[in-house]
Amino acid sequence: MDRLALILVIIGAINWLLVGLFRFDLVANVFGGSTSMVSRIIYSLVGLAGLYCLTFLFREREETKNQ
Repeated sequence: MDRLALILVIIGAINWLLVGLFRFDLVANVFGGSTSMVSRIIYSLVGLAGLYCLTFLFREREETKNQ
C-alpha cells in the first residue's frame, strides 16, 4: 500500500511540475480534459494518496540490522 501511494504521489508531483513549468496538464491531456470522469478519478486518487503519505511523517522509523 505504501508503494502504491508513493507512486501516485510521484505521478501527481510530475504532473504539477509540468503544469508549473510548461502549463501542460498531462493527466488532463491523456484522459480527455480536466473535467472528464477518468481525470477526476485520477486527481482524487492522487489526493487520497497524498493524505495517506502524511502518515509517513508520524511513523516510527524501523532500523535494519546489517549482520
